[in-house]
Amino acid sequence: MTQEDRVPAQGTVEAATGEQLALVRARVRGDRSLPPAGGTTQGDPIAEVLVDLPLAHLDRPFEYSVPDELAATAVPGARVRVRFAGQDVDGFVIARKEQPEHQGRLAPLRRVVSPEPVLTPAVLDTCREVARARAGTVSDVLRLAVPPRHATAERNLSGEPAPTPPRPDPGPWGELRAGDAFLRHLAEGRSPHACWQATPSGGDPERDWPHLLAVAAATTLSSGRGALLVVPDHRDVDRVDAALTAVLGKGSHVRLTAAQGPQARYTAWLKVLRGHVRCVVGTRAAMFAPVQDLGLVSWWDDGDDLLAEPRAPYPHVRDVLLARARREGAAALAGGFARSVEVQRLVEAGAMPVVAADPVALRRAAPRVVLAGEGHEQERDAAAASAHLPSLAWRTAKKALDSGPVLVQVPRRGYAPSLSCQDCRAPARCPVCHGPLGLGGRDAAPRCRWCGATVARYECPECEGSRLRSSVVGARRTAEELGRAFPGVPVITSGSGEVVGRVGSRPALVIATPGAEPVAESGYAAVLLLDAWASLDRPDLDASLEALRRWLGAAALARAASSGAVAVLCGAPTDLTVPPVEALVRWDPGWLAARELAERRELSLPPAVVMASLDAERHALADAVAAVGLADTVERLGPLPAPPPPGPRRVGDDPPPRQRILLRTGHEHALDLADALRAMRATRSARKEPETVHVVVGPRDAVV
Repeated sequence: MTQEDRVPAQGTVEAATGEQLALVRARVRGDRSLPPAGGTTQGDPIAEVLVDLPLAHLDRPFEYSVPDELAATAVPGARVRVRFAGQDVDGFVIARKEQPEHQGRLAPLRRVVSPEPVLTPAVLDTCREVARARAGTVSDVLRLAVPPRHATAERNLSGEPAPTPPRPDPGPWGELRAGDAFLRHLAEGRSPHACWQATPSGGDPERDWPHLLAVAAATTLSSGRGALLVVPDHRDVDRVDAALTAVLGKGSHVRLTAAQGPQARYTAWLKVLRGHVRCVVGTRAAMFAPVQDLGLVSWWDDGDDLLAEPRAPYPHVRDVLLARARREGAAALAGGFARSVEVQRLVEAGAMPVVAADPVALRRAAPRVVLAGEGHEQERDAAAASAHLPSLAWRTAKKALDSGPVLVQVPRRGYAPSLSCQDCRAPARCPVCHGPLGLGGRDAAPRCRWCGATVARYECPECEGSRLRSSVVGARRTAEELGRAFPGVPVITSGSGEVVGRVGSRPALVIATPGAEPVAESGYAAVLLLDAWASLDRPDLDASLEALRRWLGAAALARAASSGAVAVLCGAPTDLTVPPVEALVRWDPGWLAARELAERRELSLPPAVVMASLDAERHALADAVAAVGLADTVERLGPLPAPPPPGPRRVGDDPPPRQRILLRTGHEHALDLADALRAMRATRSARKEPETVHVVVGPRDAVV
């Protein structure tokens, strides 16, 4: 790379001769801030540093000289402080070398923050791959990958590597098609990829998915390699943590989550980095954990939103772990009761063979699924298809309460989170900010969910009516109604802010929102899935798959059909065929995922294609698209109005309207599009354009 091709770096001082005029001011400011040149080490005196900078045009390494006193500690992977643009900033040393590319004077490293090589070459390569694929910057990915330093943890941590465990018994893996073969490959040090269709345990912890995941990890450890297990939330971490302790014993694995304190998280990270343990279980915060000799990466419930990082460049756990498996030669295991369309694409491409039980055995282990309002129930209860609690669900719960707890899944939290006019059914809106109105309790006044304003007297702008009705019944009101319907039965609620991890085996009604269902000690005697229409009517491309994922996740907590367990789906249409409902009754999520993927191929929708979204004000958006220089392989869709940013809005807060353009291309041209978007961001950053263009590759909400 020639000097003219370089992006000017404030961390270097240009030579006086042949100087670019645009850099005169930067050079003078740099001369004032740099200390006098001192002695530098003779062996590899140059350090390449990735500086923590948010600007896209500075997303590259910069060269610094290494003073003699820092020569031994400024190792590749170490944290350092350097001078950049007149201020001290953080960075990582990524390489040491003898000769610089830059011919002028180099600024020296200020200091080594820690000699601990926290940024390993494998993690750095993965960060670069993720940044490129998502049109982001490496520094953004590094903030997700490496936790903040905690000096006390570095000083106090000591230990020896955990012993290699023996190969465990396959257990229920032997009952799955290709299950034995998958474990055998792990034990022999190979790297198979598989899509694991989990079987409901029927209340038996030895057959539950956390135990099977622990067996796969232990089998990998027995070959002398490491395992990395990523699950959606802390309750899943607790379950897998307990299973790993039962299989491996204490001290053979660590937990790694963002909810840990700074010292606990960094201590766990260091244990993995130093090779004290080779098995990690955690949330998406663990997806970059520097496991030595990585042999297995696995993630659970691919369709869960918690596996998608909400910060730029928005990587998904699936993409990061597959990149690590490819670069580090590890096996990959995607598990779940449901199957996302992204995993189905990998299955159909031959990249992930399916490991699953025989369909007959699978349905035998699952509860029997029945639909309210179907068959004779329609004659007995004509309103069963639309009732909040049909008579079939009431009778099923009453019978099941004789033998154990009953789980009731409600798709909405709160009391009455959505209201409408009683007379004309128009959605009730706040007169201040036009946000949706909801009820927080039985005797509470309607309250805006955006600005928090209380509406003492409501008047419908459509028909001038003053009466309100519930559009959706929340978990709290459902608990209130069921408490009256079943007097004397304990009612337990689990949802946002009050999530319950486990319940006992005694009779109880457990009201939970999706994803917050507690685990029953010996399984639920029955599961009621209320208001199916609310899950199916979501304005989302993945609405069908998400509805099935939620239903299967709750129904899988029940006992087996052979034990008399029943799952009742309430509120689903009975006069037409609904694929998610059919997939639930047959317990066949692979069929629905394949059907969905086939339809998206016909319509050229993700994940059959790759899409990127650009959001900005009109003029900035036009300039950005022109700078990208769309190739013939990229199709442009839009512009169209961009959705408002999530979260509450203040009264009178009317930001300028933004537009969105979607870019669509095939997977074979995805990197070309991402490179063009990165170049556009770098150009706008270098020119200090005042308006921001929000770029997302693979947006989840691009098509609604």
